Amino acid sequence: MDIVTKAKKVIEIEIQTLRQMQRRIDGDFTVAIGLLLNALAQRHKIIVTGVGKSGHIGHKISATLTSTGAPSVVLDTVNAVHGDLGVVTEGDVLIALSYSGETEEMVRILPVLRRMNVAIIALTGNLKSTLAKNSKAVLDVSVRKEACPLNLAPTSSTTAMLAVGDALAMVLLEKRGFKKEDFAKFHPGGTLGKNLLIKVCDVMRPKSDLVILPGTAQVRAALKLWNVKRAGAAVITDKLGRVIGIFTHGDFVRRFEQNPNIGTTTLEKVMTPKPITVRVDKLAVEVLNLFQNYRIDDLVVVDEKRRPVGLVDAQDLTKHKLL
Repeated sequence: MDIVTKAKKVIEIEIQTLRQMQRRIDGDFTVAIGLLLNALAQRHKIIVTGVGKSGHIGHKISATLTSTGAPSVVLDTVNAVHGDLGVVTEGDVLIALSYSGETEEMVRILPVLRRMNVAIIALTGNLKSTLAKNSKAVLDVSVRKEACPLNLAPTSSTTAMLAVGDALAMVLLEKRGFKKEDFAKFHPGGTLGKNLLIKVCDVMRPKSDLVILPGTAQVRAALKLWNVKRAGAAVITDKLGRVIGIFTHGDFVRRFEQNPNIGTTTLEKVMTPKPITVRVDKLAVEVLNLFQNYRIDDLVVVDEKRRPVGLVDAQDLTKHKLL
């Protein structure tokens, strides 16, 4: 078997594991979400713990929870009985990762956690284990075999734990009504934070720079105002001031090749009707999505009554480093 084939086999084993996990999600998952929601509602935290490779997966799960507004900390089971249990308070929820459910360090702290009234959610491959018996919700992450050719190194099992952890975090996020704006608060740095924090009003060209004309105006009126305002598009509005079309410099060039006398044509005859628009109160990332999905160069910004308040040119995204 060549190297590429071996690699594909490893990935296929893990894919099969995830499919098995998907079919196995049951009522205990609902119980787990309820425990997490209840703890957060009472301003308690989520504690994640695991030993070895499971511990590494636990770190990632905890980080995902924290980044989505669910306060979480990692408890080192080895140091737990030497003072680290001080991080645990009554009412907290513990997500415990242990494939065997009998890891010595894990089993040793279970009695203490129960006395502290800490609800335990177990991610284990052994439903009859000590950990499972001491948990209020047990999520079965057992696997038929590891992706390791020796069936020894935790691979499929840790993938299963990670997927279940992600499922817990994402369902919890949705149940709590966590939005993009909330996500932005915890990710202010880098391109991601910038896309989520900056709003359309921060990147648009103001209304004073726009060429706004009625559909009955002639093309030459748009040309004259383009030169004055250094604009490349005219926004066409109806009698109530609502956007009904757009006519760009590119449209003019294409039309002029067909009709050199286009200057006396009314805009309503040459405009692009019902143009794509974006609300002024949306996040700038919405602008980026619209440009990519519709492959346009100019995007009209409107208020709640669909009246023009600004315009975003594709070049503006580069200037604000949103691309």
